[in-house]
Amino acid sequence: MRSFGLLVVAVSCLIPGYLFIRLPDITDPVALFSQYLGTLALILMAWAQLMATRAPSIEALMGPMDRVYVLHKWSGIIAMTAILLHDTIDADMDGIGRETALTEIAETLGELSLYGLLVLVVISIATFIPYHLWKWTHKAMGGFFIAGTIHYLFILKPFTNGSALGLYVGAICAAGVLAYAVTLLPTALRRSTGYQVSNLRKTGGATEITMTPTAKPLRFAPGQFAVFTFGSRGLTEPHPFSLSAPPAADGSLQITVKALGDFTHRLGHDLTPGTPLHVQGPFGRFLRRPPSGSAEIWVAGGIGITPFLAWAEALPDDLPDRVALFWCVRSRSAAPQIERVEAAANRVANLTLHILSSESGDRLTAERIAATANGPIKLWFCGPAGLRRALQSGLARHGVSTRDIHYEEFEFRTGIGLKRLARFLLARQCAPNSRIAKTRR
Repeated sequence: MRSFGLLVVAVSCLIPGYLFIRLPDITDPVALFSQYLGTLALILMAWAQLMATRAPSIEALMGPMDRVYVLHKWSGIIAMTAILLHDTIDADMDGIGRETALTEIAETLGELSLYGLLVLVVISIATFIPYHLWKWTHKAMGGFFIAGTIHYLFILKPFTNGSALGLYVGAICAAGVLAYAVTLLPTALRRSTGYQVSNLRKTGGATEITMTPTAKPLRFAPGQFAVFTFGSRGLTEPHPFSLSAPPAADGSLQITVKALGDFTHRLGHDLTPGTPLHVQGPFGRFLRRPPSGSAEIWVAGGIGITPFLAWAEALPDDLPDRVALFWCVRSRSAAPQIERVEAAANRVANLTLHILSSESGDRLTAERIAATANGPIKLWFCGPAGLRRALQSGLARHGVSTRDIHYEEFEFRTGIGLKRLARFLLARQCAPNSRIAKTRR
């Protein structure tokens, strides 16, 4: 995530706070604070809608799209918290106007927006809820954002819509509404590139999908991902996938998809050659940058091999740098694209491949990475978050900082860490040296 992008979002949220403080003749600062919380929620929801467009300018401003997804999630959660506080803290002020039928409708829309968004945010962070349900309800958030915008425009407030504060918040809400309208457009009307499925191949429990362009081909770098919308019944929902091959001379693209959910399962079974599709992107900044004076370590978990496969196949035969690729799989037979990964390792003399099979009891540890590197480490990671956190913790004892570990968010739909918090609290409660354990003794 780019610091500049976070700063822009933060400043956009603080500006109305300054303008609220500058309002004259305010006798109820608590109600004023509640009104600020309402505008803060609207600004954050507008940013969430802007991020959902996946416009190139968003990635340029805020950084890699995988981190933008995370910021999108937390913008919604913080906005929901602000809305709940706004509803709890009385925002009514005396002497700022008389209620009309329009203001009553605006109040009703505010209540509708509150409870609707509350339900949808809970659905979004409850990852056990099926994807197909989350998909449709997530789109409805923009509708409740519009209801909240109408609520803001027509409720009684200590400033007018034509004031500096009113124009500022109104302009941001308008941008958010416009962004929501863009997300509702059919994929064919949005910025995308046309392709057609040309080949399907099974590989290690996954499906290799090759696509040829029907228009000017997508330009990308190895390690990036794109968002694919297939023109086949039941497969029309946009999904992000890493590109698993470097750029080809004929402009073709390739992804490798493992059945990890309903959509990816159907994709591997129902997709057929000749299916048209639209591709948005490329996205991401997971690009190989050879380190200076440090060991170059790649770590892949399962299907997380895909960006590294594109990297490896793009390497020259006479690679001057030494690269170690650690690939954690369940078994060799379940490892997708293993023949291509091994072929790249055999071709590039300085690329060393380590395949670790959990079925054989072979586990990757920070100590093993440190022993292989035998010096300073720069690590690139793509795989499950649990494995990444374990390696980060272990490598910290070997002097590897978080700045030396580069990764993409492997799971785009995530919760808010409640399970990890529960495990942490349970571990502390059950620890032999904990205060509770001592009391029980």
